[in-house]
Amino acid sequence: MTGVCNLSCIFHKITLKELSIKSAQLKSVLQALLVTFLWSSSFIIIKIGLKEIPPLVFAGLRYVIAFTFLLPLFLKTENVKVVKSLSKKDWIKISALGIIFYSLTQGAQFLGLSLLPSVTVSLILNFTPIVVALMAILFINEYPTVQQWAGTALFICGIVICFIPADLSGGRIIGIIVMLFGVLANAGAAVLGRDINREGRIPVLVITTISMGIGSLLLLIPAIAVQGFPSLSLVNFLLLLWMAVINTAFAFTLWNHTLKTLSAMESSIINGTMLIQIGILAWIFLGEEITVKELMGMVIAATGALLVQIKKRPQS
Repeated sequence: MTGVCNLSCIFHKITLKELSIKSAQLKSVLQALLVTFLWSSSFIIIKIGLKEIPPLVFAGLRYVIAFTFLLPLFLKTENVKVVKSLSKKDWIKISALGIIFYSLTQGAQFLGLSLLPSVTVSLILNFTPIVVALMAILFINEYPTVQQWAGTALFICGIVICFIPADLSGGRIIGIIVMLFGVLANAGAAVLGRDINREGRIPVLVITTISMGIGSLLLLIPAIAVQGFPSLSLVNFLLLLWMAVINTAFAFTLWNHTLKTLSAMESSIINGTMLIQIGILAWIFLGEEITVKELMGMVIAATGALLVQIKKRPQS
């Protein structure tokens, strides 16, 4: 009887442990979906705010406010010690990351949204994993797998389905050029960010706060000089505050938290749902229609981008 009791207790403990793991997994999935929803809603908020706020000023204000909210956490004693120990090379790399990711990438994204539909901007941004894979060959000797090359081909097929026949009326051609530049900058920031974080020597909060502060200020100051500072309505001020605090500071923190539980594959799949989320939100709130052909192209392109991001785990 004692043996049976022991086996029953062990089985009970294993079951509870499995339930706990599944519960944590489900919680992380739901949190990650919340983050992608917040990030997707940013596209809609930006489109609404652009009616009153110039694009580059808008981008600068968003990240300067987010930087301000990160400062209290950044100014803890242990972080200050790390900052004092940074070498000249560290400062150059972190500053470059701030300029490329915040000044150039985010500036291009906001400018692109002022010229193109939200779904088009999101679709073009999905080029980033492709460009990152190619840049990794040149700069950090990481070669794409057969799966990633197949994903690249699939992604290009999806883009062709979406954009042909191409509508280049109005400012669309300029918007596409701006967004392609933004993709290059975003990919460059991804490769540089990987290089900085690879050693794990500098805390993520230190890298994020310094790069965001430098990049956002270098974007905002010249933007105000050229485009002027807008008189914000209460609605747009609250939307800007929401984007900076919730969609940026809170969302990035929560996403990093989910990465402790979710695998790279799971995170990539969840992140890939943004293209569809943005399409639905743009249709509901902005009246941007999506044809069946465009929807098919988006799904194919998103699948291709997903294959590029997913790497097979080594067998244990």
